[in-house]
Amino acid sequence: MAIDRIAPKLVVSDAAAAIEYYTTVFDATVLERHNDSGRVVFAELALPDGPTFQLKDSDEYDRDPHQLGSPGLLLTLTTDTPDTLAARMTTAGGHTVFPVADQPYGARQGRIRDPFGHEWIVGTAIPAESD
Repeated sequence: MAIDRIAPKLVVSDAAAAIEYYTTVFDATVLERHNDSGRVVFAELALPDGPTFQLKDSDEYDRDPHQLGSPGLLLTLTTDTPDTLAARMTTAGGHTVFPVADQPYGARQGRIRDPFGHEWIVGTAIPAESD
């Protein structure tokens, strides 16, 4: 069995606002968007270097993190500028769960909750010091 890719689909309370947020803070591009009765039933966005993710408005079948009371999963973004990305995310309405800082496991990471309840770990590896 071959699996070509895996793409997270984020369920949000306001997909139109989420698309605006993600295109602003991640410089994402909307590849596809389908509406039905004023609601986004499917959208796919691409990050600048190619990875994609999907999103849709919450409905009777799929609940968003605010309805669930939990983000449900954590999304990790690896970037060479985690401090800058975290600042962009919070300036656009996200909330810092924990600030970007050097971690004891060899990474510089922080966690941001976006306005739609999803939590993003933003970080980069810290080069190992040579002995």
